[in-house]
Amino acid sequence: MNTFTRCCALNRTKFHRTVLNRQFQTTTRRLLELTSVRYPNVKRGNYGIVKDSDVSEFERLIPGRVLTDSLEGYNIDWLKTCRGASQVVLRPKSTEEVSAILKYCNERKLAVVPQGGNTGLVGGSVPVFDEIVISTQLMNKIISLDETSGTLVCQAGCVLATVEDYLSNYKLTIPVDLGAKGSCHIGGNVATNAGGIRLLRYGSLHGNVLGLEAVLASGEVVDCLSTLRKDNTGYDLKQLFVGSEGTLGIITAVSLNCPQKPQAVSVAFLGCESFQTVLDIFKESRHQLGEVLSAFEFMDTQSMTVAKDNLRLNSPITDFPFYVLIETSGSIGKHDEEKLNQFLENVMSSGLVQDGTVATEPTKIQNIWSLRERLAEGLLHDGYCYKYDVSLPLPSFYDLVEAMRERLGTMVTRVVGYGHVGDGNLHLNMTSPEYSTEVMAKIEPYLYDWVADKKGSISAEHGLGFKKRDFIYHSKSKSAVVLMKEIKKTFDPNMILNPYKVLPDF
Repeated sequence: MNTFTRCCALNRTKFHRTVLNRQFQTTTRRLLELTSVRYPNVKRGNYGIVKDSDVSEFERLIPGRVLTDSLEGYNIDWLKTCRGASQVVLRPKSTEEVSAILKYCNERKLAVVPQGGNTGLVGGSVPVFDEIVISTQLMNKIISLDETSGTLVCQAGCVLATVEDYLSNYKLTIPVDLGAKGSCHIGGNVATNAGGIRLLRYGSLHGNVLGLEAVLASGEVVDCLSTLRKDNTGYDLKQLFVGSEGTLGIITAVSLNCPQKPQAVSVAFLGCESFQTVLDIFKESRHQLGEVLSAFEFMDTQSMTVAKDNLRLNSPITDFPFYVLIETSGSIGKHDEEKLNQFLENVMSSGLVQDGTVATEPTKIQNIWSLRERLAEGLLHDGYCYKYDVSLPLPSFYDLVEAMRERLGTMVTRVVGYGHVGDGNLHLNMTSPEYSTEVMAKIEPYLYDWVADKKGSISAEHGLGFKKRDFIYHSKSKSAVVLMKEIKKTFDPNMILNPYKVLPDF
């Protein structure tokens, strides 16, 4: 593992441990309101209630790995916005154990929630009522690696940063990179079709997952764990599980295409006066940086205020209305650095950029990335965060931030916008000292109506989970949702897999 990778992995892992510790301390001081109380319109399904005999059977199936005490960390989501009331957490180690558990739960009609690192942002990985949590924490083995083809096979519970470190030893990298990489699991990444900061370079998980293994509600194991790059035989069933958020089956193993690790990484941090200028810089970066461009992120000035005031971070340049973070990665460091410096000179001489800096040292690169990647943490310092991720056509991209800022006014602490310009993904966040039904009523459904009017998507990469399921029609047609429901009923007739998520009530 090279110095840059080790520095990033250690810093991100430390950050996520800090956040999780703070989350635990907060929930022990003041218990979060139950999801079933905050959302009284959601009614518990006709599912069985866990009995002592069920716990005994689980103990028989996975001895010593049945938890019934101190379950708050499994019941509360990362944002502290959803809280379930599960009384049982199961921690299998193998596909066979997951199969046995689901077979039993299906027969007893006990609802279950698959859970990986529990870093999701839409309430998809925690119970709504008393569903049994099936955690993949102990399913963390790397099964195989073909160095020649760059094909990795691993269990679903492998932590993203751990896999990245492992691949680094073979000069390979993982095709997804998230701020939560120190905590999130590969299976969860695939189940939510996680995007991340380098989708611009490597594409989505739909294109990088070569195969997977999943267990259906009945306990049947679906083996699609191919390692082939090309396999044009029949329906591509694995794609149904990518992005299904655990509603069709529990992913237990994944086969991934892993590209060559860049030998050199450079970052530019730029200041500009308008969002239109951000788009102009993006256009120029695609033209001038071409094959080495790996990430293009933007932040507004309110985001920088969060980084400075809430996280005590320092900007390497002076204050501007908008900031751009560009990353290049390639095989020849000197060549890429020269190319990036030439690009910076060009955009500054043209007036697009008023100030900027280029970093090639790992520590300086990490400091710049922290300004962008730690914003989710910084926003939590305000109290409650109303967090949205949407896809929009670039000409309308920042208009939504301004519309929400005008609509909410002094009702909220701040409205900030940042995200992945390279793939049209806006992260829109509003904060207030505590959760407010009045603020929420001003946000939803107005925000989703606005996005639908612009032909955008109400979820770019976080999924629908619990929070967005009733707004799916803003992005999908009725006929498409009907077909999704039919697929759900085929895979899971008793509806025990992650109920109340993704799809509206049947």
